[in-house]
Amino acid sequence: MISESKAQKVLDAALETGGDFSELFMEDTENNTIQMTDGKVENAVYRRSHGAGVRVLKEGRSAYAYTADTSEEALIATARAAAAALEGTKQGQSVAFSTFRKFQNAPQIPFSDVVNAQRIELLKKGSAAAKAHSAEITQVTGRYLDVDQRIMVCNSLGVWGEDRRPRTRAFIIAVAAANGEAQEGYESPGYGMGFEAYQKIDIEKAGAQAAKTAVTMLHAKPCPAGVVPVVIDGGFGGVILHEACVHSLEATSVARGNSEFCGKLGQKIASDVVTAIDDGTMPGEWGTVNIDDEGTPSQRNVLIENGVLKSYLFDLLGSRLMNHPLTGSSRRQGYEFAPTSRMTNTFFAPGKDDDEEMIKTMGEGLFAARMGGGSVNPLTGEFNFAVLEGYWVKDGKIYCPVRGATLIGRGADVLWRIDRVGKNMWMGQGMCGSLSGSVPTNVGQPRIRVQEMTVGGKGGAI
Repeated sequence: MISESKAQKVLDAALETGGDFSELFMEDTENNTIQMTDGKVENAVYRRSHGAGVRVLKEGRSAYAYTADTSEEALIATARAAAAALEGTKQGQSVAFSTFRKFQNAPQIPFSDVVNAQRIELLKKGSAAAKAHSAEITQVTGRYLDVDQRIMVCNSLGVWGEDRRPRTRAFIIAVAAANGEAQEGYESPGYGMGFEAYQKIDIEKAGAQAAKTAVTMLHAKPCPAGVVPVVIDGGFGGVILHEACVHSLEATSVARGNSEFCGKLGQKIASDVVTAIDDGTMPGEWGTVNIDDEGTPSQRNVLIENGVLKSYLFDLLGSRLMNHPLTGSSRRQGYEFAPTSRMTNTFFAPGKDDDEEMIKTMGEGLFAARMGGGSVNPLTGEFNFAVLEGYWVKDGKIYCPVRGATLIGRGADVLWRIDRVGKNMWMGQGMCGSLSGSVPTNVGQPRIRVQEMTVGGKGGAI
C-alpha cells in the first residue's frame, strides 16, 4: 500500500507538535451485498473502501485524522492535521521499522472468483427451505454479505503489520402470520474465511430453523412475568456475556472509571463455574484477526477464571492510562475511525453440567432457546434482552412455547447466579458497535442456567 520510506515521512510529520507516538493505518476493502425477498433479488451492491488514518498520542491524549486520498502529499497533510490538535514542539522522530507482522490469510475461494449467480443461488436455497417449512410462512428475506479487508498499520516505535481479513455471512429472516398476527425468526451464520465458508454452512438448515422459530412463536402463549430460574441455550445466548459484562471490561470503559468492574482485578466477581474468554486467534471464526488494528498480535485472553476477574481488554491508549499490558484488543471499523479496545470471539468456556439436567431440576421457569437483541448500560451493567424463541418449563419439563419474553437484570448479578454450565460451546455471529465503529464479533456459550432472573412478559400464570 505504501513504501517504508514514505510511511516514515508520514509518521514523522505527525510528531511535529511534540507527540510521543504516531501511527498510520491504511485500508483497502471490497464487499458485496445482495438482498432477496421471496426468491426475488431486490438489490445487489459492490463497494470498495480505500483510505488511511493517522493518529498521534501525547501521554494520555489522542488526535486522529483520515483521508480517502492515499498519495504521499495527502497523507503528510493528514498527519499534520492530526498533529495540529496537540500543542508543542517536536521532540523526536520515528525509528526504523524492525518488527514486521505480515499475514495474508488468503481464502481458498476468493470472493473475486465468485459470480453473483452463485450468491443468489445460495439465498434461493435458504429461502426455499424456509418457505417449505410451513404454509404459515408468508415472507422470507435473504441477505448475503462478503467482505475482503486488507489493512496495513505501522507506527513510530518501528512496528509494521499487515493483515487480510475475508469474512462472509448469510441471513434468512422468515415471517409467519395467521389470524392477524405475525412473528419473525432468523438465522445468520458466518465465518472469517472466503466463499469456502458455505461448505460448512448449511443454508437450507438455517432457512428451516428460521421458519421453525417464526411458526413456533406464532402459536406461543404470552410469557408470564416474574423472578424465576432461566436456562439460556448456547450460541447467540452469549450476547448477555458480551453486552452486559465484557463491554464493561473494555479499557474504553474501565480506564475512564465508567465500569462496574473498575478496580476488581484478582477479585471474585462470578460463581465458581464461570470462566469467560475473549479469543481472537480461533482459525476461521467471524471475529478472528491475526493482528489487531494497532499491529499487536491477537491473543487468547482469559477474562474470568473460576469466578475471578483476571484481565481487562486493552488497546494502546487504555494501556497507557492504566499501566496494563496490551491484549491484542484494539479494533476499528475502518480508516475513518481511531481504534479502541474491543472484543473478538467472546464466550463462556465449557463446563461439566448436563444440558437436560438443567431443565429437569429447575422447577418452573423459562428456557430461552434463542436470544434476540437488547440494550445495556455499561456503567451499571443493567440490561434488557428480548428472547426470540422461548419455552415455559413446569415441574422440570418443557410445557409450552412462550413469546414476548424479556430478560432483565445486571451483568454482575447474573454472573453470581449462574449455577450450571454445559459441556458443548458454540457461537453466533454479530456486529458490535462502539466508539470505533462496527466490527465483527462472535458471541458464544454452552447452555447455562441462572438460578433466578427477572423475566418480563404480558402473560398470566401458565
